[in-house]
Order: sequence, then structure tokens, then C-alpha cells
Amino acid sequence: MTTENPPWHTVNLVALDLEGSGAQERDQEQILEIAAVRLLDGHPDMATAYTTGIDPGRTIAARPWISSGLAGTALHGQPTLDDIRPALLPRLNSAWLVGHNIAVDWRLLHRHLPDLTIAGLIDTMRLAKAAAIPGKLGLTDLLTHLQLMTAVTAAAPGSQPHRALWDTTGAALLLPALIRRHFTTTPTLEQLTAVAAIPATPAHPAAPGTDPRPTLFD
Repeated sequence: MTTENPPWHTVNLVALDLEGSGAQERDQEQILEIAAVRLLDGHPDMATAYTTGIDPGRTIAARPWISSGLAGTALHGQPTLDDIRPALLPRLNSAWLVGHNIAVDWRLLHRHLPDLTIAGLIDTMRLAKAAAIPGKLGLTDLLTHLQLMTAVTAAAPGSQPHRALWDTTGAALLLPALIRRHFTTTPTLEQLTAVAAIPATPAHPAAPGTDPRPTLFD
């Protein structure tokens, strides 16, 4: 095994989740909350986890996919995206970003941070499909199926599903569990990305009036 194709757990992996105001806003969509959790040797390093709310500079309309803790004026006084840029970019630059339906998060993140350069995107939902996990493919559905809900809640106390830190921690724990289900031996990065990577290109925003975060994927 060469250094150009290392074991998956030895590379720079960072689990990521954003909570946004909704792709129906197209270019006006705001990041409301973000979390990033580095994986060390395939396990989430909660000691260095990063999460923050982000002040969008305006009132956020209540919508089904937006937590009550992020709607209205709940984020007034939180840091702005410019405030957190110096702390966030070094955590994400050159990393493989891991997330559940990560294309949604990357689309919004890349729009607001176009200077961010990453190694690539690893989608746990794509990996769940490859592993032929039965039933729904939502994050909480998969965590329940694999008996990881208690572990996520213990690792991210005070958070909850559909908040950035909880969902990021869930993706960080889900990745190795799915790898164990799909592969019979420890895969290389190349083997993992062959089944779980997606192109790191900005996706087109959803058309107005459509639900940008279908229940199946949340």
C-alpha cells in the first residue's frame, strides 16, 4: 500500500453539517449554524469539535426544516461568517469533508466561502446505499438502525437532531459503522471514495417553491 493510497482512517477527514435558511432563497440563502468534527483514526475527536451559530443579519422565517432555535431573531448577536472565517478555514482546507447528503452542505458552503479548497467530499448516504442498508436513508433512520443514537447523544450532549453539532457527530459515527458493513477489510481511501465520494462542484440551487431538504435525506 503506497502513501498515495493510504488506509481511509489515516487521511484528513472532517465531518461537517450546516443548517441553512433554505435553498428556496437561492443566492440569498444564509448559513445559520455550522459544525465541524475532525476524525482521528476513524473516530470523532469531540475535544476539538467546532460549532457556532451565525448571525444572518436578518430575521429568519420559520420553516419546517429550520429548528426553532435558529428561526426568527434567535441568532441575533452571534458571530458573523466573517468573524468565524479565521477559525473555520484552517479546519476545512485540504480536508475530505464527510456528511450525510453532503452535496447540500457543500453547495451552501462553497457559495459563501469560494476560496475554500478541499480534498473532496464523502457522502454517508451514498455509502449507505452501497452497503444496502434496508429502510429509509435519513440520518436518524440509519443511526437508529445501526444502534448509534445513544452514542451520538452522549458525544454531543445538549444538541439534538437537525442541529449542526448533532448531525455532524452523527455523520462522524455513521461513517466507520457503514464502512464495517460494506467492506470485509479496512479499505484504502481510493476504495472508500470509489463508492462514497461525490464531485466537489457547486450544485445548482433548488427552484423556488421546492423543498430543498427532503425528509428522506435529513
